[in-house]
Amino acid sequence: MDNTSPRAGLSGPGLPAAYFSPASSSFADFLRDQAPELLPARRVPSGAGELGVPHGTTIVALTFAGGVLIAGDRRATSGNLIASRDMEKVHVTDEYSAVGIAGTAGLAVEMVRLYAVELAHYEKIEGVTLSLDGKTNKLAGMVKANLDMAMAGLAVVPLFVGYDLEAVDAKHAGRIVSYDAAGGRYEENAGYAGVGSGSLFAKSALKKLYDPDADAEAAVRSAVEALYDAADDDTASGMPDMVRRIFPTVVTITAEHGAVQLPAEETAAVAEAVVAGRAERTHHRTS
Repeated sequence: MDNTSPRAGLSGPGLPAAYFSPASSSFADFLRDQAPELLPARRVPSGAGELGVPHGTTIVALTFAGGVLIAGDRRATSGNLIASRDMEKVHVTDEYSAVGIAGTAGLAVEMVRLYAVELAHYEKIEGVTLSLDGKTNKLAGMVKANLDMAMAGLAVVPLFVGYDLEAVDAKHAGRIVSYDAAGGRYEENAGYAGVGSGSLFAKSALKKLYDPDADAEAAVRSAVEALYDAADDDTASGMPDMVRRIFPTVVTITAEHGAVQLPAEETAAVAEAVVAGRAERTHHRTS
């Protein structure tokens, strides 16, 4: 065989043969065998919790008639300082799923990106996509693998949303799954959930605002209202920034359109309406 051919890496120069014959459909397992130093859990330093690294904050999710959505504020903090005003905490992970991240910002972003590669790698190797339960279990394993870092003070807590194409009832096809820092997996049957430092306030708002029969537009408004309430009482959660034009990230998932991140103009319009409504109510109380 000519070693300059495209397949020369199988036996000659180029990539090792192992890259062409993976023993597992898991990309993380492949990394563990071929380049374990690239896995996050292998790089935790002693005293990591004292580094003052940025942390992400509030994520909310809720179902609506025909789908599910997830939304997050944009602020990351380091102690009492704002480390970032425009962090992206909500990520589309495949055609019918998305993940929001709270906790140590750098590790959380690294985990969700690896998770998206995991799902794509599985589909390419197996020729089919993972079931929704398979996706949530895969993410649970990745969170559990981060336990050493969590115990060192660098916890990552994701919130998963997905549309279950195999669901018998399309009305209940949108699903929300939360996790704890040890990899515990919990199906959220209330129809809404939240994670992060402002989640207590956000979930309290959703308890009153949530409507399972709402359309996507109304659900987005409820999510942004909940994030506003979180930021109103939690300094680590960011308000819509009208000056810098920084607004929450929102992803909706439906059978028809899959996972779609709302354009910035749409989230801006919703956030501006929420802020205007709060300002009007405040004016009425004080006048």
